[in-house]
Amino acid sequence: MRIASRRLRSQWPRAVWGLLLCVFFVGACPCVFGADSLQMELVVDTSQSQGNIDLTRYALGDGDGIDRWIPQLIQLHPQTIRFFVMDEFNLYPRHNEYQWATLDKVLAAIHATGAKPIMCLCIKPKVLFPKLDQKIVFPNSWEEWESLLEHLVRHCNESHLEVGFWEVNNEVDLGEAGGSPYLFNPQNYLVYYTHTARAIRRADPSAKVGGPALAFGPHPGKESPILDALIAHCGKGNAPLDFISWHLYDNNPKLFREEIKEARARLAQYDSLKNVETILDEWNMSLGDPVVNPYYQPAFVMENTHGFLEEGLSRSGYYHIRDFYFDPSMTPYLSPEGIASNDHLFNVMPLYLGLFDTEGRVRPTYFAFKLLSLIKGEKLAMAGTGPEVKGFAARNHGWVRVVFWNFPEGEEKTYGVTVRFPQEKTGSFQLIRLDPESAVNNLKIVRSANVKSLEQAPLHVTLHPYEIYWIELSSQ
Repeated sequence: MRIASRRLRSQWPRAVWGLLLCVFFVGACPCVFGADSLQMELVVDTSQSQGNIDLTRYALGDGDGIDRWIPQLIQLHPQTIRFFVMDEFNLYPRHNEYQWATLDKVLAAIHATGAKPIMCLCIKPKVLFPKLDQKIVFPNSWEEWESLLEHLVRHCNESHLEVGFWEVNNEVDLGEAGGSPYLFNPQNYLVYYTHTARAIRRADPSAKVGGPALAFGPHPGKESPILDALIAHCGKGNAPLDFISWHLYDNNPKLFREEIKEARARLAQYDSLKNVETILDEWNMSLGDPVVNPYYQPAFVMENTHGFLEEGLSRSGYYHIRDFYFDPSMTPYLSPEGIASNDHLFNVMPLYLGLFDTEGRVRPTYFAFKLLSLIKGEKLAMAGTGPEVKGFAARNHGWVRVVFWNFPEGEEKTYGVTVRFPQEKTGSFQLIRLDPESAVNNLKIVRSANVKSLEQAPLHVTLHPYEIYWIELSSQ
């Protein structure tokens, strides 16, 4: 892995010549290409639209405890934010008694960001599940369970805290190790799912229902018993299915692409499921082998988002918004073993997951999502990209916006990149670099000038591994 502060050596004669060129063009050229960098040219065609693009459907989770970051999250324009409905909300303290106040605060915070919730149902009220055991997955009264869910759905709708998606449990194949007090096998998940989905749809016929939020997703060549059973069950018309969901933590973007393709292929076995959405609603780099180079994670987000779009993933939820410390007193629904597992993950091991760390400090990945959120409107063609250097381009409300990055496939290579806008002759531009090493001002303005100046001094950057650049053109 590249040390983040390293820069490639440049041969002296080329550096001098490049510096003279920069002076000649009144300081217009910000970078000098390294002698051993590979040269490439990106050409953005602003004359024709390739349809619409909006990357904000590749959004966020977990939405609990985000109140202090609402202004920052608004800037990311997330379409959805996933969160866990657990028993600390105390929704059903006694038979036929409901308590919504704590839940409503979370729903209101999510709506304040402009997002709709993906509601992951993991509740296990003690009056319906008196014994603490992750393998006990059926309530002592299905009638009461369904009534609870009907009241919950109606309450959300009547309170104008509408839920975008209702997800039936979390990491059903992992149980307490995944933070959920349920551990299913395929047969009992189908029973549980059918009762739960039926109750949700009875309360709201238009509600979107799905699952199973697998910890171990649809990997090619491997069976996925619960997912396969759910697809077959719903494909035969035994229960509604609006989306399937799963999780993946890995450092290899190609694996994400493979699992998306596999999920779509499994759904394609049934004509009735052709419109079912695919949601990767927990994803990040590897938990056991995280890459701590600060340049890596923002570029990883860019690379995976590019893969999500190309492979047709419906939605995603980057896990998570903020790192937090685990409080065992808030999880009486977990066994001592389950508490110990979560305590070790969140309180002992260093975590590099959140857009904000445990002390509330912003991580560079936040700015990757900020840049991606601005890629909306008309999709523009970008010629010259390759396996490692990729990008997005869009036009919206008079602005042309481009983001591009270098994500190595194997050996880390540096590229000398020239970016051209042949059809643009007027207006102004800014070239911005995402600097993950900066304590403040992570978005650095590298160059700003009139578009006409690009005729004599085109945009050049030396693009190191995992670097990200952003260009914005204005017609003014």
